[in-house]
Amino acid sequence: ILEEGINEAGSISSFIAAGTSYSNHSINMIPFFIYYSMFGFQRVGDFVWAAADMRTKGFLLGGTAGRTTLAGEGLQHQDGHSHLMASTIPNLKAYDPAFAYEIAVIIHDGLMRMYDKQEDVLYYITLENENYIQPNMPENVEKGIIQGMYLLKPSEKSKLNVQLLASGSMVNEVLEAGKLLKSDWGINSSIWSVTSFSELHREAEDKKRWNTLHPDKEDKPSYVGSKLQSENGPVIAVSDYVKLVAEQIAPYIDCYFAALGTDGFGRSETREELRTFFEVNRYYIVLTAVESLKNLELVDNAVVKKVIADYNLDPEKPNPIQV
Repeated sequence: ILEEGINEAGSISSFIAAGTSYSNHSINMIPFFIYYSMFGFQRVGDFVWAAADMRTKGFLLGGTAGRTTLAGEGLQHQDGHSHLMASTIPNLKAYDPAFAYEIAVIIHDGLMRMYDKQEDVLYYITLENENYIQPNMPENVEKGIIQGMYLLKPSEKSKLNVQLLASGSMVNEVLEAGKLLKSDWGINSSIWSVTSFSELHREAEDKKRWNTLHPDKEDKPSYVGSKLQSENGPVIAVSDYVKLVAEQIAPYIDCYFAALGTDGFGRSETREELRTFFEVNRYYIVLTAVESLKNLELVDNAVVKKVIADYNLDPEKPNPIQV
């Protein structure tokens, strides 16, 4: 165990040395480098690219990830874009798990791929800074966890349905939003835990490329496109990162789509205040779901106005992305 202190450049160098020892010294080492996620990609992003280019193996663990899980810290610690940066590195598999069992499945997959199958990949896993109940793992979700998402809570079919997607700690917010949608507005929701928007994007891009190059053959559906169907209602995708992270999947689904994210600078506040400021809490998720149904002409505009009034949402509050 090396404690490098606040020295990201030295730490990532140690990570690269250990992660390439399989080729330099014929010794398999399995480095786990844990750090403030904001600092890992923003301060030493070029080193991460170098690690990938040198076929480094190991796990990069971005602690205190997201813009609303690290209560009290300011903009320099709150990470809203490391998953965007991670998505640019071809052999880096980036995940934003919500629950302990998801982390276990992802790490097991990484060990198998990097050290058993000897694939030239490395892993980035973001870890939150928030205590919440860890549920038991549902049956038969391991494959979905690795592919990028799985159904956490199925929906009861009704006239009004929405599909709620979330990664990381935002899964808890969509679970609460689903309860409010049902109890307050009579809207059913299916809830998906998204472990990796970027893995969903890459797989969909691969299928799209294959379909383009094989015009005489039947199109292959993407994983995300096959799971999210328009008859199940609009899709609302939420992450603790900028909206572009969730919007990676938008082109590949045949559904009305809306994304919520934490665009803007961080703030030193409580989790509840931060989620209100960035407009990603359960009430804004409900509002976005109802507005999506309105845009599909399934509910009246009066319902949207009532949501705003009932949850005391301030239409005149500053936009978090304004400077």
